[in-house]
Order: sequence, then C-alpha cells, then structure tokens
Amino acid sequence: MKNLIEFNSLLDLLQAFPTEQSCIEALEQIRWTNGVVSPYDSSSKVYCYNDGRYRCANTGKDFSVRTGTLFHATRVSLQKWFVAIWLLTTNKKGISSYCLAKQLHVTQPTAWFMLHRMRKCFNMDTGKLSGEVELDETFVGGKNKNRHANKKVRNSQGRSFKDKTPIFGMLERKGYVRTFVVPDTTHKSLTPIIFNNIEKQTTLYSDEWCGYKLIKQYPKYYTHLQVDHGKGQYVNGDATTNSIEGFWSILKRGIIGVYHHASRKYLQLYANEYTFRYNTRKQSDSDRFYLFLTNINKGNRLTYKTLING
Repeated sequence: MKNLIEFNSLLDLLQAFPTEQSCIEALEQIRWTNGVVSPYDSSSKVYCYNDGRYRCANTGKDFSVRTGTLFHATRVSLQKWFVAIWLLTTNKKGISSYCLAKQLHVTQPTAWFMLHRMRKCFNMDTGKLSGEVELDETFVGGKNKNRHANKKVRNSQGRSFKDKTPIFGMLERKGYVRTFVVPDTTHKSLTPIIFNNIEKQTTLYSDEWCGYKLIKQYPKYYTHLQVDHGKGQYVNGDATTNSIEGFWSILKRGIIGVYHHASRKYLQLYANEYTFRYNTRKQSDSDRFYLFLTNINKGNRLTYKTLING
C-alpha cells in the first residue's frame, strides 16, 4: 500500500480524504493494486466511465469500487464510512451505535447496521498459533446479583448456559489471539478447535477444566501444562493463563462499559472486534485503518435482513 497518506488523528483523516472522490481513489488503490478487476469476472476486460463506475465486458454489468464490499448498496458516503472505521478501530473499547450516529449525523439503526457490517470484516488470517499458547474460556452475560429481582435467573451460577454464552480463547504469547463463541465448554467442542488452530509441538497452558482432558492423550502433538485455580494456584513455573485472562478483562469491560449488552446472536461479531484490536495493538492507527480496508471484501455485503434473521 505505497503512497497512501499517513495520519494520526481524526482531523488528519478528514484532511487526507476531504472529498468523496479522494476516498474512492484511495479505496481503488487498496483494492485494485494491479489495475481494476471486475468482481463479476476477474478475466474480463473492463471499461471505465470516468465517474468512478466501470463495466465488465464479459457480463455487461456495471460496478464500482464499492461493489461486493461492506460499502455495497449503502447510501452512506465513503467519507462517513472512513470516519466510522477510524472511530471503531482506534477507540480501545469500541464505540456505541448511539455515539456513532451522533458523530456521523445518521440514525441509530443505520449506525448499528454499519458497526455490524464492519465487524464482519475483522477476521485476520494469522496462520496457526505456535510456540506457547494459553487456553481459557469465559462466559458473557452478566451476573445474577446485578439483575433486578424480576430478571434474575434461577440456577445460573458458575458455568451455567441459561443466561450466559461461553467464548473459547487461545492466546499465543507475544503473538495473536483467537476467539470462538462455542455451544458449550466440553472437550467435544474445544478439542477440534485446538487441533484446527494450533500447530503441533506447541506448549499449551490451561487451568484444570476437564474440557482439555483429551489434549493429555496426544503428548506427541502438544505439551500440556496446567494451573489449578480451584486450589488457588495461578502460576506454576511457566504455566499460567494470566495473559488470556487479561484479554477477557478487556473484552468484558468494553461490552459492559460501551455496549452494555451483547446478545448471544451477535456475540461472535463483538468478539471479532476485540480480537482484531488486540492483534493489531502494535500497529499505528493509520496502519490499522488501512489493514481494515484490505479486508472489506470479507464483509460480503452483509444485508440488514441477513443480520436480523441470520
């Protein structure tokens, strides 16, 4: 992404992209580094209309740099989208739809839809985790003691799934984190995720939870060390889960302090947001912004109907 403007604040962003055309040109440079490619037929010749629109010769369909991305079929200007991306990726705990609506002069439902479209683009291809990896699971959904009397849920202590949703996390020390909303925390749910996302010959650290019991049966694949939280043990030599627990703290404080509530239906999207922000923590704000724009095709035009009914 050569020749793209660096910036360190929202004011710098607006000065870098003062017009809709400047946003289009930057997006074309990021999406089509080797020339315009038709989203309908990558082998087709492309005709330019000189107004930001193109035609695919093989299919006869018109398209623009927005086509097939999270910007597809929205009436919101690219400049407002750029501001929204900046605010979401640079605010350490996120930004609510009400606050974003006020900043962009759009309705709250529009801002809410924009945020979820952006969260669909937060996935990063970081390859399998390796080296030393901490494993842990957490539950999102609030505490009974904080609920009004008529909203309390019976028998929801500890690892109850009645009012909470489990998230499984894997954090590579000095590296990336991955998070998965799971139906439960049994070994049947956790073991396949571990094998699919962690390289062999990796050292795994976890607590004493029985969901990791099958890993002990594969000593040729993984070295598995544990700490026993039930006995008040939080460090056992190199074995500890303090780093992944620190990540859970960031995620939960963001949900409680900014979003206040994340339903089971959308929780993976929120987890993607905090995962992306953690994985890009060493990058500058502008680099994070441009990295996000390279993922816009992953949004695959998430429609409002799909979001509501999916």
